[in-house]
Amino acid sequence: MPTRRVVTGRSREPRARFAEELRLLRTARGESLRQLGERLGWDWSLFGKMEKGETLGGPEVVQALDTYYGTPGLLLALWELAVSDKSQFREGYRRYMALEAEATSLWHFAVSVLPGLLQTEGYARELLAAGGLKGAELVQQVEARMGRRELLEGEHAPPFRTILSESVLRTPLRDVGAWRCQLQYLTEVSERGEVTVQLVPFSAGLHGLTNADVMFLRLPEGRTVAYAENGYRGELIEETAPVERLQLTYDSVRDLALSPAESRKFFLRILEEAPCDPST
Repeated sequence: MPTRRVVTGRSREPRARFAEELRLLRTARGESLRQLGERLGWDWSLFGKMEKGETLGGPEVVQALDTYYGTPGLLLALWELAVSDKSQFREGYRRYMALEAEATSLWHFAVSVLPGLLQTEGYARELLAAGGLKGAELVQQVEARMGRRELLEGEHAPPFRTILSESVLRTPLRDVGAWRCQLQYLTEVSERGEVTVQLVPFSAGLHGLTNADVMFLRLPEGRTVAYAENGYRGELIEETAPVERLQLTYDSVRDLALSPAESRKFFLRILEEAPCDPST
């Protein structure tokens, strides 16, 4: 089959394509970044970072750019493609991400940190920074993680259950305000019909998932795969026998968990105990 001829010469990678279009539209008007910032009321450095691909910005600024350039919906469509682009994630994680997008239901256990699907921006940023990310890479990975939350939104969102070890709720962020926002979000999302959140208290003692997070994905063809990870690496498990053994272990841990209603009361109690942001 002959190689497809490149017609426009523009990037096919969504993030680069978005940044490229922003640069082309601005330079076609003969404007500097500072002039653009003054005319739209945003810090001009934000537009510079967006044009370099260091950040995608938010939907509000992208919609403002669409209006300013007279490109209704174009930039927002490119932005949405860039946000959902799986290539933002590290190579070893992409196979899992592709399967996660297809899953008809998901269930999960967390040892010490919240699952990415339930993280707020502040939580994701502090967690990823603690893992060594910084600068443009940190911004990119935070944005990619926030984009994942769309999986649980909308009327066609798959059922999702997560069981949290109490240590997850006993390990706060350094940023007090961000921690309170995360606790509030967790409480709110646990009330959604398709999301079930349970907690395993310390009093439950040791169990079979004490040392690893694990996510199970039920795929359209009926099979289940698992993704197990610790602080240093993750492993996608697709063979039937080990997945079934992990499921049995998961079921035994679920038997130790508080009910969803009791768990929600626990989250509210932790939120009440959390210190207030001194700036408020």
